[in-house]
Amino acid sequence: MTGRIAFQGEPGAYSHQACAQARPGMEVVPCQTFEDVVELTRSGEVDLGMLAVENSTYGRVADVHSLLPKAGLHIVDEAFVRVHVNLLGVPGATLDQIAEAHGHVVILPQCAGFLKAHGIKGKVSSDNARAAREVAELKDPKRAALASELAADIYGLDVVARHIEDQANNTTRFLVMSRDLDLSRRGHGKMMTTFTFRVRNIPAALYKALGGFATNGVNMTKLESYMVGGSFTATEFYADIEGHPEDANVKLAFDELRYFTSACTILGVYPADRERG
Repeated sequence: MTGRIAFQGEPGAYSHQACAQARPGMEVVPCQTFEDVVELTRSGEVDLGMLAVENSTYGRVADVHSLLPKAGLHIVDEAFVRVHVNLLGVPGATLDQIAEAHGHVVILPQCAGFLKAHGIKGKVSSDNARAAREVAELKDPKRAALASELAADIYGLDVVARHIEDQANNTTRFLVMSRDLDLSRRGHGKMMTTFTFRVRNIPAALYKALGGFATNGVNMTKLESYMVGGSFTATEFYADIEGHPEDANVKLAFDELRYFTSACTILGVYPADRERG
């Protein structure tokens, strides 16, 4: 596939790796923030945007989850990327020399056990690939970066310790975002539907709104809540379900959902990544 895809981070970031895995033929466009990814995609400067939404060790990426409902974009694919954390040092650096490891706030907890065992102090960086670039520029054997092997190749660093993540199944889920909603796609396996909704101000509204998914045999794999406009009384929900809106049982579930909600917006319909299981 040709075209351009934006991601948050610098070249060598895990989001860069996700782009290469999910859209290998596209030109990658690094962005400083998630908001920049959304804006470039929304404006048409790029064709797609890649957003990290959750990690199996760290949990959800809160900035992205709160950004999605108002992004004006639609999910067209998901990608699960196995995150191997590597300790990258300047050429010739050894493990016993390294005193500091720099990485994003999300990646530090993913290898906290390794860092503690080796007496290495974790330092927060705005981006893992940026940390790798800065380590390469400073040429200090006491400083290292927590990043991908792709970053090591790009910035000329040595992999001092490979795959140091504490959890063997450490995985990040990414969403591929587009300007257009496509309901015509049907995958060979499971289809996923992501949507947001607000319940009406009536007793047991959430319970009643979700009842249709249970009674119609629709599996809900995620449900998140967010305050709306800074109010403790207004709540929006973000949900993932297995199925397509045109499936008979999903359609019935949505009909019941809409009866008990004041707003319901489909964010995307897309094939489940095979790594989901």
